[in-house]
Amino acid sequence: MRLRLVPIVLLIIVFIAPFLIAQNTTTTPRVEWKSASRLKLPGEVDSNSPAVWDRVRGQSLMFVMTSWGGEPSTAVGFGLTSLTNSTQAVVDPWPGGGVWMEAVLADEGGTWYGYYHNETRAAACGPESTKVIPRIGAARSTDFGATWEPLGNILEAPPRSYDCQTNNKYFAGGVGDLSVQLDPESQDLYIFYSEYVRAAMFQGVGVARLAWADRDEPLGKVMVWNGRTWLPPSHSRFSDSDRWIYPAALPFFRASEPWHDEDTIVDAFWGPSVHWNTYLGQYVMLLNHAKNENFDQEGIYISYSPRLDDPSLWSEPVKIFNGGSWYPQVMGLEIPGGSDKVAGQTARFFMAGVSNSLIQFTR
Repeated sequence: MRLRLVPIVLLIIVFIAPFLIAQNTTTTPRVEWKSASRLKLPGEVDSNSPAVWDRVRGQSLMFVMTSWGGEPSTAVGFGLTSLTNSTQAVVDPWPGGGVWMEAVLADEGGTWYGYYHNETRAAACGPESTKVIPRIGAARSTDFGATWEPLGNILEAPPRSYDCQTNNKYFAGGVGDLSVQLDPESQDLYIFYSEYVRAAMFQGVGVARLAWADRDEPLGKVMVWNGRTWLPPSHSRFSDSDRWIYPAALPFFRASEPWHDEDTIVDAFWGPSVHWNTYLGQYVMLLNHAKNENFDQEGIYISYSPRLDDPSLWSEPVKIFNGGSWYPQVMGLEIPGGSDKVAGQTARFFMAGVSNSLIQFTR
């Protein structure tokens, strides 16, 4: 009888053990909070605030860009606790509307590339409308973020995808509220952004991709994820200008209760902020979660993914903070290197440019 049991036991080990190992390695990380002295970024904040390290006369310095009311500013220091007062950045020529610089990357040659949320008045909704339609633009700087040369609008909502009758407090449609990550091989830039278009199935958090080699000429080069593949834009046949028509991305975090309908109730994630966590060996995304069309905050959520190239790998968002303020971000503490894009096990947790606590990740 014992001899007959041996093969059965071996079969159980062979087939069940790998499953148990897999279960163990995919355990969702945990988040803990530790109180810390209050730390405020220079300048007022109403968007994601990118940070970048660069060398000036042989010295590694941290630059942080904040935006308020559609005007970006730059501060510099030896780290988060020694930043100077912010100085308004010059964007020339101005692309119109408001500019919120939400993501910045520096290439090996020292050129900075910025990606901004740009709001323009919803003119199609009539002269009395106070609504705007956001889009995403790109810019380039060669003087550490003091001045910026716009490279054009690199991502917009499809034409006529707005809703002039919306109850949304701010937006009639559009895309924006973004952050970016460059893949480890520096081949592709991934743009995580919020979709506010009219069709409910396309509302939520989507992702687009730009080949890093095209960063200096990005117009018409951004492709959006439709749930199965990356879709390129088409060139407009009805305009003399260099107009590109982008398809709507299929959100990997879709709104459960839409932005534009008869009621004011909303159940939608927006405003993603993504960093690579060196301790977890994973990408981490913080998300705002709106409960109504005034963008009142239900909570702040977190999601994880091992890779950037497959949006389906992002884990189901988990609430880590009740209520809270817009624009939650993790800022790494490592000097140099820690930023809104790279952090370790313990980092600063910011909301609206203010940090009152540390966030600690546990496997």
